[in-house]
Amino acid sequence: MTEHQKIPTPSDRAGRSLLERAESLFGKHGYTPAPVPSVLAPPVNRKPARRRGPDGPAAHQHSGPAAGQGERLPPGSTPETATETRFEDVEFSQVVHEIDREELARRGLIQPEGQVSALLEEFRIVKRQVLQSVRAAREAGSGALAQRVLVCSPLPDEGKSYCAVNLALAMAAEKDSEVLLVDADFAKPSILSMLGLPRGPGFMDVLADEDVSVEDCVLTTDIHGLHVLPAGNHSTSDSEYLASNRTAAVLDRLTRAAPNRIVIFDSPPALAASPAAELAKHVGQAIVVARADRTGQSAMEDALTLLSACPDLKLLLNAAHFSPSGRRFGAYYGQEG
Repeated sequence: MTEHQKIPTPSDRAGRSLLERAESLFGKHGYTPAPVPSVLAPPVNRKPARRRGPDGPAAHQHSGPAAGQGERLPPGSTPETATETRFEDVEFSQVVHEIDREELARRGLIQPEGQVSALLEEFRIVKRQVLQSVRAAREAGSGALAQRVLVCSPLPDEGKSYCAVNLALAMAAEKDSEVLLVDADFAKPSILSMLGLPRGPGFMDVLADEDVSVEDCVLTTDIHGLHVLPAGNHSTSDSEYLASNRTAAVLDRLTRAAPNRIVIFDSPPALAASPAAELAKHVGQAIVVARADRTGQSAMEDALTLLSACPDLKLLLNAAHFSPSGRRFGAYYGQEG
């Protein structure tokens, strides 16, 4: 027969009850947890970003610091003092490209080293309004968005590229700022030919390929303060690339650590191509060019509706030959004493 023994009760163990045993372990003042350090070590189990490598899609690349090394901090800072992200300035190429002055004259554009003209005076007034809006938007907390200006038109052949180039040339003469002119008319780019600059990779190539850095595509010109970003190779998915998250990151690099840099976009006509409406979401103000002898009211109203994502819309009347006040800018400078 199986021997059955009496199962001991808690009070039988060492002659003490459970309460008595707990009191001997934790004391009368309760359980005290182990000390926890105030600053914890940074996590080292970051998930690596999946990326296609030379041997196939299984290649991986770590997006953060190597395991065990922790986060990289700015020089002279500690985990307690590093409370905000600091960016280094994005530098453009030091290779200088010469602007074709004869081409500027042939197209009736502003001559950077020329005499003060009526055209220059007109765009001086335009740029003053633009810069005033930039300052107001920055004071209102718009950040880098305030530094971006879209130049557009309702329909083709209303002079939006002509106005964008002249505005950039006038803006480059400012002593306290510089300008980056971006050709965002991907289907019909014209900025390079108007300035006599060589073709190369540009804005669309940067949006389509994460391995292309936007600063490597920017052309530095011999006009002090003027840089140009070409449109790049045309794609059938222009609007889709502009609507992606990469667009915001690319535009951020254009103004990173450069609060005095104004970015001017020459976009396609709003009623002819969709990229204009997408770009309007990334700028602080938009200048809609209307040709005096061509733009209709309904077209203008439809264009303004498409660009309504932009918080500040301005109208610029182009090819106007009549002034009710009879003013003639530039004539004063040509008078002899």
